[in-house]
Amino acid sequence: MAEALLLTLPSVPDNVPVVRHAMRGMLDGSEVPEAVTADVLLAVTEACTNVVQHAYAGRRDADGEMEISADWQEPDELVVIVRDRGRGFAPRVDSPGLGLGLPVIAALTRRLELQETPGGGTEVVMAFGIAEPAR
Repeated sequence: MAEALLLTLPSVPDNVPVVRHAMRGMLDGSEVPEAVTADVLLAVTEACTNVVQHAYAGRRDADGEMEISADWQEPDELVVIVRDRGRGFAPRVDSPGLGLGLPVIAALTRRLELQETPGGGTEVVMAFGIAEPAR
């Protein structure tokens, strides 16, 4: 099955709304219920914000990229992957955020997986049930 959405963008705050807009367009075109769309958009926003805030912090190449892909795995399941090539997943005590992003994502998804990417970085794999919201 071909990917429904594939984006590679600089990891900057201004691109988080770009991702949301592209994701909304894909979901609107697929007749996904509004409550599910809201969950997907919030989870994807949280994942992209994590990339912007954390993935490239403290590296010389702080202007890295984020990759977003979305694909229908089953007729009723959407899988969205947010990937970076940054420093990898590690807790930070100096984090500018509240540390609620991953728990929020977990509450909104059918399945959440965090994986290291080959060569460094993090991949957040989020699966959403399309028939009804996770809450």
